[in-house]
Amino acid sequence: MTLKDFFEKNKKAALAFSGGTDSAYLMYAAKTYGINIKAYHVKSCFQPDFETDDAIRLAEELDVPLKIIEVDVLSDERIISNPKDRCYFCKQQIFMALKAAAEADGYDLIIDGTNASDSSDDRPGMKALEEMMVMSPLRICRLTKETIIEESRKAGLFTWKKPAYSCLATRIPVGEVISAEKLSRVESAEKILFSMGFTNFRVRFFNDAARVQLAKDQMKRFIEERNNIKERISPYFEILLLDMEER
Repeated sequence: MTLKDFFEKNKKAALAFSGGTDSAYLMYAAKTYGINIKAYHVKSCFQPDFETDDAIRLAEELDVPLKIIEVDVLSDERIISNPKDRCYFCKQQIFMALKAAAEADGYDLIIDGTNASDSSDDRPGMKALEEMMVMSPLRICRLTKETIIEESRKAGLFTWKKPAYSCLATRIPVGEVISAEKLSRVESAEKILFSMGFTNFRVRFFNDAARVQLAKDQMKRFIEERNNIKERISPYFEILLLDMEER
């Protein structure tokens, strides 16, 4: 099945829109094939502000209506306790809110940007999507991440070169309580590294220190500029560590 086939059978859908490469391409395809599409972006403290900014920008560029939904994920003890299946409970809460908003707008079908390269083995959140009958056209049509990036580039979508970005909750070790304060510190530190031109990295909590994971080609520069980086990140983390295992 192709995306064209999928959208010929499903002419009206609500899109769970993160602002990332996959859901951006799915929005473009839905718009291209002329279906009735409305995007829903769930904003929580697990998403950095730039994801919401990108979601708004692309929806405007493609002229797709967008609704932003605020969800307080930290109100759920099953999420903030940060068990191994935290993602399952988080997806439940997010998609319950999204589904309610979509149904109120007259949309029964919800689609998301899960693709054929995403393995369900290490993604407990996929179980929640299946239970809520969310459809993943990119996965159904066997589109891999590499194909989506290339097709996005051809389509002129600015999202084609966005690095993969997992939610901020993944920066906190499993079993360690998640708080708004910890998430804010991580987001602030990552924003500084982004502003300095670093890409494809993570700042993770490690005993209240910041453990930075970088791509191999950026480690040398990080070490050369370590004093400047440490000074800029010091308001958020007193101790800065570099993980020598490349991302």
